[in-house]
Order: sequence, then structure tokens, then C-alpha cells
Amino acid sequence: MAESHENSELIKNVPLIPLRDLVVFPATLVPFVVGRPSSIKALEKAYEKDKIVFLAAQIDANIDNPMPRDIYSLGITARVIRTAKTDDRNMKVIVEGLNRARIVEFLSTYPYYQVLVKEGKTIEDKTPETLDLLKKVLALFEEYLKINQNANLDSIIPALRENSPDRIADIISSHLYLPVEEKQNLLETVNPRERLNRLKFLLQESLVSFMGREPATGASRRRGGYKESSQRTFIPGNQFKKEDQPNEIENLKQKINKAQMPPDAHEKAMKEIERLETMPPMSAEATVSRNYLDWLIALPWNRKSREKRNLKEAEKILNEDHYGLEKVKERILEYLAIRQLVKNPKGVILAFIGPPGVGKTSLGKSIARSTGRKFVRLSLGGVRDEAEIRGHRRTYIGAYPGRIIQMIKRAGTKNPVFLLDEVDKMSMDYRGDPASALMEVLDPEQNKEFLDHYIDTDFDLSQVMFIVTANSIDPIPRALLDRMEVIRLPGYTEDEKVQIAKQFLIPKQLKAHGLGKKNLEFTDQAIFKIIREYTREAGVRNLEREITSICRKMVKKVVTKGKDYHEKLSPKSVEQYLGIPKYRRPEIDRKDEVGVALGMAWTEFGGELLTFEATKIQGKGSLTLTGHLGEIMQESAQAAYSYVRHKLYELNMGKELEKNFDIHIHVPEGATPKEGPSAGITIATAIISLLTGIPVSKKVTMSGEITLRGKVLPVGGIKEKLLAAYRDGITEIILPVDNRPDLKDLPKKLKQNLNIHLVENMDEVLKIALTGELVSKPSPQEPEKKELAEANRDSRPAISKEPELTN
Repeated sequence: MAESHENSELIKNVPLIPLRDLVVFPATLVPFVVGRPSSIKALEKAYEKDKIVFLAAQIDANIDNPMPRDIYSLGITARVIRTAKTDDRNMKVIVEGLNRARIVEFLSTYPYYQVLVKEGKTIEDKTPETLDLLKKVLALFEEYLKINQNANLDSIIPALRENSPDRIADIISSHLYLPVEEKQNLLETVNPRERLNRLKFLLQESLVSFMGREPATGASRRRGGYKESSQRTFIPGNQFKKEDQPNEIENLKQKINKAQMPPDAHEKAMKEIERLETMPPMSAEATVSRNYLDWLIALPWNRKSREKRNLKEAEKILNEDHYGLEKVKERILEYLAIRQLVKNPKGVILAFIGPPGVGKTSLGKSIARSTGRKFVRLSLGGVRDEAEIRGHRRTYIGAYPGRIIQMIKRAGTKNPVFLLDEVDKMSMDYRGDPASALMEVLDPEQNKEFLDHYIDTDFDLSQVMFIVTANSIDPIPRALLDRMEVIRLPGYTEDEKVQIAKQFLIPKQLKAHGLGKKNLEFTDQAIFKIIREYTREAGVRNLEREITSICRKMVKKVVTKGKDYHEKLSPKSVEQYLGIPKYRRPEIDRKDEVGVALGMAWTEFGGELLTFEATKIQGKGSLTLTGHLGEIMQESAQAAYSYVRHKLYELNMGKELEKNFDIHIHVPEGATPKEGPSAGITIATAIISLLTGIPVSKKVTMSGEITLRGKVLPVGGIKEKLLAAYRDGITEIILPVDNRPDLKDLPKKLKQNLNIHLVENMDEVLKIALTGELVSKPSPQEPEKKELAEANRDSRPAISKEPELTN
């Protein structure tokens, strides 16, 4: 005996979503795409409330804005499981069908449909006749699945383990390829036994048609109410006809023609359209094809930004955004000048190398603004998979294009300024080396035909202006570095930082905090104090942070004391706002010392001064190194020690060193790694000072590589090192003579205030660095030799003169 359960509850204000070519059944999970604005608003309304929507099929799928008369009155209530935006206009939805329901009244049609619905009866029929009929239908459905290559058996078979004929009938109905009218007929057949009888007939028709045999009689077809003209639409081998999705296919074709794709890409797109026409609209394969076509259509194959080529205007924009950086600005203006004479020059790949906070990223934005191009930024820090650059092949689930193509799509043009940020922070693992994939992107000879694995057709990157940024040049592979034009951005001097603060940072933060010059005024002395005692950096990032902190505290005063409150910030008031200074000038506790020398180092964050300490202990002439020194620095220390031993033999002190003392070299701040050969002359100076007892001048700092013969070789990072010395009040600088060319681009302030000594060998270094003169000790053997010579002279036999002969 069949049992019926009445759900008499009226559900008010349920949002309605009309469906094209789709009928959703209870007890099924169904994905579909929502594109109409009214449907998206209905979906959003449901999400705000209880996620319940009413789904009903359109009578005519070609109507874009259906009226109530164009929608079937019987549909289902459904719960929204998940939503995801596929692009700017469409949204993919997954719903779970709940119960059959019929529209009682349309409450509103704008801005979306709201309906009053009444859920229908749920009939549970488990009589022997119904269960026997269910077994026959399941057997036919199993045969249907075997010959249907598009069926997803893994998802269907577990669902058929239900013990409810009503639910199983709905699940089977949802997986048959049928016209909308036939599926709607099944949905409206509430009685499970009647629905199973109808399914039995449809499955038999489908299997017979697939085997190439005609159905038994025309009468049987008529009894089932099924017309011959629509029979082929649900045959597994033929699937849906083109008429089932005319709007989508035609729209896609129009978009492909408008996209102005190159021939190869256009051919691939049209082939994908042909494949899409043979697929069921809601199948997983159709979704993959749509996504692929959407990406092909969205790419800017032939869209370009109109470039600004006015050199004066470009120079004005660059000067407005950045202080200094003359080399970079000059290079950009050169590029724009070339664009005026050459129609299609090769793309530019610039590499900005410099410490944090000097304006590498913001400079890329300024270049885009000055050239009139779009700007996109891709951070490469932590990227370790090659597919992040080239994309995944479409055979993988959830495949997407690489980040290069994604950013080009975001830019919307084929000639943007493309910033590849932090390229030195990339790494690699078993999934590939992204640096190798970047070689094709950054090679002007190859990037005209860049192949992304997902797009699977060439895309022209030759008109993109690539800018690469890095803090250090060493981690970048040489083959990749060879494809770039390197421009170094050294740190700023104190005077430059003051100008940057006055022209850029302070106005920016005053505006961000709702303040004006009438509220807060920074004096130059206050800015200098912040720079010297609260920051220690090559750039201006921490300087801006401290200025922000002062502005926040000033906002509080303005709010409590009135909008007309004004304060002129002096060095004394800086401490009131920022607290105790974080750094102090090192010359306060620096004095001439024996065995202590000051060296200059370059780091990713700018220049630093390092103290090298040497001490001697009883031993046999061995060398100990501590302070987290890298391998190259340790080798440099060994070379310096060998030179010192040779030098001490010249001073007649070598044997005493070998027999009696071990030398220990330590570089403070042991937690910080230190690397490089430039400390060679500093270590040698510290050891010689220790063993001779002559102090090293506190006013001198140095940098240079040493050889075993005492030659001084050139080193890098000269400007950063000199900035660190100037910042800490050191005036006497020792550098290799071969670094003379690096001094040409120094700011005038450094040249005026630093006394730079260019040396060729260690003898010159020691004359400048030591406060006393090296004196050779007399050899202990020299007195013995003198006495022996005198003794030999005394013991020599006297030569007698022959007597004169007289007559």
C-alpha cells in the first residue's frame, strides 16, 4: 500500500531561478551556471536568508527575460550548496534538490522573482509490484550506463543504493539524456510507480535505438506519449543536438570572432566549440571546455595601450614620483626616445637590484604611468613550481593557466608594464625549476611565441615591458641574469632621505591621517634625528613607519584639543613621540685599540660596518675564526693570516709567533651570517696590530680582498659601504685602487665629507690604518755575526813588511 506524507507548509518569499534546458530533480546534486542579473540577485537573496531557492524550467529556452507564463509552474525547492564566480557576469552554482513544489503566486518579478510555493506530496510506494518494477528499471539503467560513454559511474552507482523507489526514480531521471519536455513530464509524475513505468519505456526505447533496431510498434510509442521526431535527442551515441544550447554556442562564436585571435588560436577555439556542441550542457567535460574558451576569449590578443611618447611629460611624472634615481629615469627616457624612431622595437627587460625600501616596486608603477601602459605585478617570492609560470595541462583536474597569462588577462592589454617582484626569492623542488621557465618569458628572442601549457597556443609577450626586482643579484641564475639589463638602486644618503621625507612621505601620511600643514610641521633637524637615531636602513620604509607613528599620535591631540591645534616638531619632541632612540652614534664608545679594526660590509639591506677583533693566546700559531663566518670569508681570513706570517718574518717576528701564540679572530653579532672576501685587508690589519702592539685608528674603515702576496683586489657594493661609513661618522676610507670607477657616481655629499684612500697593497693599508710605524726588530743572530767578524779579524796573522835594503 502506498503511503503519502503531506507537507502543508507554505514557503513565502522564496527566490525563483528560471532554468534553460535543465530540469532538476529531488535528491540530486546539480551544477549549473547563472548569468542573468535577476537570477544572480535571487541567488544572493537566498544566501542572505536560508539558502533555499525554487527552481523551475522555462517553457521556451530562447526567451532571455521570461514572464511568469513562460515558466513551468511545477519545480522543486533546492538548497544552495556552493557558489563560485566564473567571470565578471556568470556564477557557477551547485544545488541539492529537496522537494517537488508548485507555484501558488508570483509575489514580485523585479529585481528578481519571488514566489509563494506549496510543497507537494511525497509518496512512498514499497509494494511488491513496485519493487519488482524497480528491479527491471535498474537492470535497464545498468545496460544504459554501459553503452553511455559520458556517464559518471562512480557518482551514479552509490546513489542507487537508496531503498526508496521514489528517490531512485528521480536519480535515474536526472541522468537520462532527454528533452526538457520529457524530463518535466517525469518531474510532474508524482506517483513513483507511474514514473518507473515511464522510465522503463524510455530506457527500452533508448537501448533499442542504440542497437540500430526500430521500436516494436508505432502504437507503443504513442502509448508512451513519445514522438518519433524527438527520439534521437536522448540516444547515448548522439547526445544533445545543437538546438539544445543555441544561445551559448552562438554567443561563444561571436566572442571568438571579436577576440581577433591569431590563426592557430582561432582554429583551436573553433575545434573546442565543435567538441562542446556534442557534450551535455551540464557535464564536467562541458565545464572544462567552457573555461578553456573563456580564457581564450578573455586574452588581449590584439589589444594594446596607446603609449605616451612625450619625453618631457614622462620626465615630469618620474620626477613627481621619485627623488633621485637618475640612471633609471635616464634609461626610461632613452627607451621612449627609441619608440619614437623605431615602430616595433624589442621588449625591454630591466632588472632593478637594490636593498628593501629604495622604491623598486613603486618605480615600476611610475614607469607604467609615464608610458601610459597598464601595470601588473607578480610576486615570485616562494614560487617553486614550474607550472606557476607555464600553467597546467588541461588533462589535470582544476587546471588553470600560469600566472604570466593570468596577469596578462588582468592587464587587458598585450603591452603592459609587468613587474616580476622578488625574483631572487624563488626556489625549486621536485615539481620543476620556475627560474628555467622564466628564461623563455624574459628572452626577447623567444617570448614572441610563449607557450602556456593550459592555453596550448603561442602568445606574443614581445611587446610587454618586463621589470624584475631583487634585493641581491647572487641567487639569480646566471642564464636568467644574462637576459636582463641590470640597474642597481643603491641606498639613499641622509640628505636624500630628508628630501624624500619632505616631498613624498610626510605629505602622504598627513593626507592619510586627515592632517594638514596647519596641524603638524616637521623641521629638518627632527627628520635628521628620526633618520639617525630611529632607523638604520638603506631605503626609507622604516622612516615612513616612524613618520606614520608620529602622525597617529598627532591625530589624537587634534581630536582632543581641536582642529586648529598646531605643533612644530623639534628634535626634543621626537623623543616624546617615538621614545628612547633605537640607535646611537658609534663614535661615542670608539677609540684607538690594539687588535681591533673596522671593516665595511654589504648586505641585502644596505651597507653595514663590522668590527673585527683579534686576540692571542698561548699556543702553536693556529688560527681560530668565530662569528658565523661563511666559507668564502673563512678562506679570506686564512689568506690574510698567511700574508701576516710572511710579513712578520720580514719583521723578524715569525718564529716567536709560530712557537708561542694562537690567534683568535671574532666578528661580533654572531647570530648574523657574514660572507664574502672583502674583509681580507681588515683581518690582516687587526692581526698585525695585535702582534706589533700598534693600535688601529678609530677614524679608519676599509674594504678589500687580500692575496698571499699582499695585493689588494677590488670589491663590490662601494656606494652602500660608503653610505654606512658616512652614517656612522667615519671619514677615512681605504679602498682598492681598482674601485676608482665606482667613485664617479657618488653623491657630492659623500665626496666632500669622506677622505678616500686608494691602495694597491697591504703596506699602503698599514701606513694609513695603524697609528704607529712598523719597525723591524734586530735579528738575534746579528750581534753574534758582528762579534765573530771582529774575532776573525783579530786572529788573522800580521803581515810583516820586508826590511829595506841598504848599501
